[in-house]
Amino acid sequence: MKKLELKFLNEEDKTVTISLDQPVEPADPAAVNAAMDEIINQNTFFSSGGDLVSKKSARIVERNVEEIEL
Repeated sequence: MKKLELKFLNEEDKTVTISLDQPVEPADPAAVNAAMDEIINQNTFFSSGGDLVSKKSARIVERNVEEIEL
């Protein structure tokens, strides 16, 4: 399972992560950058440490889970 993680800094300078399932690949850095700008500009999300004020990073994370039968 892959996720797109958008990482922002809030007013307390703490990292806030927004995860999105099933990202489009390959990721378009310009589109991701523009989306993150829009999230900040629209003040779409609020965190316990205040508003999101700047972009920190973005990444695609893949998690593999293998069940063990008991």
